[in-house]
Parts: sequence; structure tokens; C-alpha cells
Amino acid sequence: MDHDLKDRLLLPSSRAAPANGSHHRRVTPAAGGGGGGGGPGAVGVSIDVNGLKRRGGGRRSWVRVDAATGASEAVEVAKPALMRRLDLPARDLRLLDPLFVYPSAILGRERAVVCNLEQIRCIITADEALILRDSDGAGGVAADESVRRYVDELQRRLVDRADDLPFEFIALEVALEAACSFLDSQAVELEAEAYPLLDELTTKISTLNLERARRLKSKLVALTRRVQKVRDEIEQLMDDDGDMAEMYLTEKKMRMEASLLDDDDLQGAGNNGFGSSLSAPVSPVAPSSLSRRFERELSFARSRQDSIKSFKSSASSQYNIDELEMLLEAYFVVIDYTLSKLTSLKEYIDDTEDFINIQLDNVRNQLIQFELLLTTATFVVAIFGVVSGVFGMNFEVPLFKVPHAFEWTLAIAGVCGAVIFSSFLWYFKKRRFFPL
Repeated sequence: MDHDLKDRLLLPSSRAAPANGSHHRRVTPAAGGGGGGGGPGAVGVSIDVNGLKRRGGGRRSWVRVDAATGASEAVEVAKPALMRRLDLPARDLRLLDPLFVYPSAILGRERAVVCNLEQIRCIITADEALILRDSDGAGGVAADESVRRYVDELQRRLVDRADDLPFEFIALEVALEAACSFLDSQAVELEAEAYPLLDELTTKISTLNLERARRLKSKLVALTRRVQKVRDEIEQLMDDDGDMAEMYLTEKKMRMEASLLDDDDLQGAGNNGFGSSLSAPVSPVAPSSLSRRFERELSFARSRQDSIKSFKSSASSQYNIDELEMLLEAYFVVIDYTLSKLTSLKEYIDDTEDFINIQLDNVRNQLIQFELLLTTATFVVAIFGVVSGVFGMNFEVPLFKVPHAFEWTLAIAGVCGAVIFSSFLWYFKKRRFFPL
């Protein structure tokens, strides 16, 4: 009986731990950690550490879109391979990890642009775009559908290219358009749900309508935060010329290749007609071919470092950032319009709340007025109780023998009650306790 009860109370992972002992690590409380956790009958909860490690640092499914042909293919690339290939730090790739929830971000790096815009998480280079596809993430099937639409639109733009925008700007524009359209559609749906509900709430205040309004306001706050983050990210890019210059990947690649070709030409001319370089002395025992190879590698490394330093130091002066700034400004206007709609909806909700509070205060005041009238009437009626109490005493009163004494007593008590009640009403009107 005790064994069956223990099986029902244990977690499923705890019962399955012996069967998969090679893939689980058992975590038990420390000895003396309360409740006898270190006793012989204590059972720890097993955690699949290896599984979490594989999900965090293993291969992930990406959709690769070629910049030259527009062809797409599904590839699986591990995070360390991406870091080595694109010279990206781990913190940038962490923004794209579906296991973490990060706000929207656009990061310009030396060889890539990292985008995390709602359901589109991609890495854009001068030659390709890698779009993360993960059905097990937060978006699920909807995220896969967004990735498919993004890839289709990007391929269509590459085939029907009507302007001279470089590939990285086309991919970034499609990502911005997808994010802005998605947020705007959610804002429109929220407006379609909110305005009828708020109008109904002003006419009928009920618990159900108040609960629906509470859920609606929670959705509005969350959506406003996401829209505000995208707007701030675009505004931050437009305010920083250096960040925008970093995103000119195609032009940086062409300048780098041209610089390397010039260095190779100069080095070849020096080897053919001007003898060996003075920067690397030739060993008397080493062959001449090894000396020339060493000189070439050293010159290549120095020229590459000098090129990178010059690009980073004078990036904003080398590139005309007006093209990218106009692109970002267009989508800044779109996302700002979406934010203004959400702001108007929030103001409408606040006005509705104020109207409801005014209505409730009015009802509360009416109840207080009615209670005041009832209290005054009760005081007047109490006068008749006093009269009846006096005449109900068990002793002889000469007034009992007077004809029509009872009728006169009722009339006098009624007149006195009416005078007292009228006096109270006059006093309430004078002090403006309630309009009469």
C-alpha cells in the first residue's frame, strides 16, 4: 500500500530515472536540509542535463537564402560553427535562441546583421541570410509559417529586384516589413475587440464585462511594450551613424577585397622586380621560397588588420548612410503609427474607466441620499412611537375622558412630524447635501 502511494506521488521523471540512468543526473537535497532529505527513503528529482545541453548548444535548423540566386535550402548549423564563421559573440546568438525570451533587437556587426524581430530571427550577411526555424520554440507552427512567408517574400524581392539596394538591406527590409505588419495586424484585431466591449461596458457594468476588460488591458500593455521596443530599436539605429555604417556589409566586403587585391599586386611586383622585403630578413640557411612565403603571410596579416582598423575608425565617413536611413525612417513611420493607435486605445480605456468610476460615484451618492431620507423619515415616525408610549402607560389621565382626545392627539403629532421633516429637508437643501 505504501509502495503504490509513493509511485503515485513521485514525478514521472523520478520514476523513469533508473531506466535512463546514463542520460540523467540525480539531484538530491543536502544532508540535514530539512525534513530528513538525506535519509535512506529520500528520492531526488532527476534532471535531464544532457538533454538541456544538447538543446542549448546543439545543431539548429536554419533556412539559408543565397544572395546571388535567391535559392533556399534547409541547413543545420551548430552555434560554435556560426560563431567561428561569422565572427559573432555568443551573446548575439543568444538573442536568437528560442529557449530565451528577448525583446526585439537589430545589431550591426563586422560581417553580419543580427535581427530578432518578433517571429523572425535571422542572421544577414553580404552573401546569404540564415533564418532560424524552430517548431519547438515559443511561436510553434505560427513561427514556421512566418519564416516561410519571410523566405518567399525575400526570394520574390531578389528575383524582381527593381532598385540597387544591397542584399543585406533587402533582407532587413523584408524582416522589418514582416514585423511591422504582424504588430499592426495584432493592433487592428485588438481595436476590433476593444471598442465594442468598452461601449458595452459603459451601458452595462457587470463582472463578466469587467473581467473581459481586464484581460483586454493586459493584452494592450504587452503589445504596446513590443511595439515600443521595435520603435526604439529603429530610432536608436537612425540616431547612430556608426551603427548604420556597420550594416553596409556588401560595400565593406568589396572594399576589403579590393584592398587585399592591391596588397597582393604590390607584393607580387616587389617579389618580381624589387627584391625581398625589408620587414622580414632572410635566414642564410633557409631556402628563398620559405622566405618569400613568410613575407607574403606577414604582409597579408598586416594589411588585413590595417584595413579592419580603417573601416572601424572611419566607417561613417566612407559610406553614404542616407539610403539606409531613409529605409529605416519609412518603417519608423509605420511602427510609430501602430504605437499611436495603441496609445489612442489606451486613452479610450482610461476614459472608459473614468466614466465608469463617475457612474459608480453617482450611484453611491444616490444611495447615500436615499439612506439620509430614510433616516429622517424614521426619526419622524419615532414621534408617534413616543406619543403611543406615553398614552400606553397604566395610570389614570384626565385627558382620556375628554371627547375626541385621541383624534386631536394624532393630528397634533402628525403636524409636528410634518414640520420637523420639512425643516430637515430645508436644511439639506440649504447645505446642498443633494439636489431637491
